[in-house]
Amino acid sequence: MNKLIYKKLSLDIILFFLLTTLSITLIIWVIQGVNLLDIVSEQGHGIKVYLFYTLLNLPKIFSKLLIFTYFLTLFVILNRYVENNEILVFWTNGIKKITFINYIGKLSLVFVLLQLSLNLYFVPYTQNLSQEYLKNSSIEFFPKLIQEKKFLNVMQNLTIFIENYQTNGILKGIYIKEKINDKENKIIIASKGELIKNSKGFSFQLTDGKIINIDDNRSLNIGFKETTYYISDLNTKTRKQKKLDETETSSLIYCIKNFFNDRKNESLRCGNESSFLLLDIYQEIFKRLINPVYIIILSLICSLIIIKPKNNFLQNYFKTFLFLFGFAIIIFSELGYKFLKLSYQIEIFIMSLPISCILFFYLLINFKTKFRLSHL
Repeated sequence: MNKLIYKKLSLDIILFFLLTTLSITLIIWVIQGVNLLDIVSEQGHGIKVYLFYTLLNLPKIFSKLLIFTYFLTLFVILNRYVENNEILVFWTNGIKKITFINYIGKLSLVFVLLQLSLNLYFVPYTQNLSQEYLKNSSIEFFPKLIQEKKFLNVMQNLTIFIENYQTNGILKGIYIKEKINDKENKIIIASKGELIKNSKGFSFQLTDGKIINIDDNRSLNIGFKETTYYISDLNTKTRKQKKLDETETSSLIYCIKNFFNDRKNESLRCGNESSFLLLDIYQEIFKRLINPVYIIILSLICSLIIIKPKNNFLQNYFKTFLFLFGFAIIIFSELGYKFLKLSYQIEIFIMSLPISCILFFYLLINFKTKFRLSHL
């Protein structure tokens, strides 16, 4: 009988969690998808690239919401059990309150492991995969971006201006400026041209113009009757460097392991100049590894719903207090990593706080439920 009761409780929690998390995730994903439409409208990538890129953001959104939605799930389900007197089924079947809370704690460990797997592997992998896919994808809608008498800056270090874009695809009054390096620029002016697409990408077939190479010392003019300018040889404005949240956890741990004594340094980097600051790496590892532990703390806070205060005044505000307190814990868990750069005493305090809170709330619950070893 007890197994059936626990099974129903688990199903209620899991179903409510999935419904809540997936609903909020999809809402945020749609809003984020609208904000990412510039991938198509400004960068010229295809719809397929856009959809795949946005879909790969789902694990990150889900991971960010997990700790809040799990807290909300436990709070709503346990409160419903108490309000509808469904909780009495547990007590009438001989289940002690501490045994019930132990079960909630064990169930929370599943969500801790889920959060850890997302933080340590799935989110960095999908974030890196989405950026690599976008970086290596072609600009399918490049012709749609070209507008008459407007400067186009889709490519890095490249500016294009078209005086007239005819319906048959013929371009007139073409101006192309390419920045070769900090000291050298190339300007191409053509009276007429056409945009051609082949297996390698897009290129301009230009006629009747000149190429001007300009550097600090001199300029060189070369006239031409016909030439081809390859767009595919140039880089788009898509970011090439990895972000910290796109980097695999093993690489970050390797950095901190090798530079552990300098982990709080705000100027040193792990490896070359383009890599990440050691302090940022240290804080990122903390977020990925330590933050999921707060899920257990939140489960213990929610479990206090089943222990009603004796004072009638406290009963009226007890649940509100628990919800606000749990919400404050979530905010602190998201911001706690910022304190790591302070003194070593504060660093130790922040690192040990999750375990200390678990012990404190568990001992408090044991005291309130008249704990006995036989109930464990």
